[in-house]
Amino acid sequence: MSVASHKRLDECAVRIIDPDRVRMVAGAMPDAESIEELAQVFGLLADPGRLRVITALLEGGEMCVCDIAAACGHTESAVSHALRLLRAHRVVRVRRSGRMAYYRLDDSHVRMLLDLALVHLGHKGEGDEPRS
Repeated sequence: MSVASHKRLDECAVRIIDPDRVRMVAGAMPDAESIEELAQVFGLLADPGRLRVITALLEGGEMCVCDIAAACGHTESAVSHALRLLRAHRVVRVRRSGRMAYYRLDDSHVRMLLDLALVHLGHKGEGDEPRS
């Protein structure tokens, strides 16, 4: 089969089936800048090391770098780097007390995202076996 005929098989015969739905969905889409920022946040959450740091803060509340590193099994340098990225994207915030810096999640939205993701992992879909 030639490339040209293969492309025709992949194309829709009808361009828009439900124009009202297409208009509604297109109108509800976030702007390009919001989509880019959202992709960056999900990208941050996609890294296992950063996810461990976030999970430590979920469970421990406000913590210093050395305690986060000990809880995660990472070096303080790796945790500091992760926290810098997370802070730059408003996932965590810092409070300074003298020479110490204490980190915590920026707001409850991050907790909600992770809680939903964990619920999703345990979700049983049709025909799926429950996860343990």
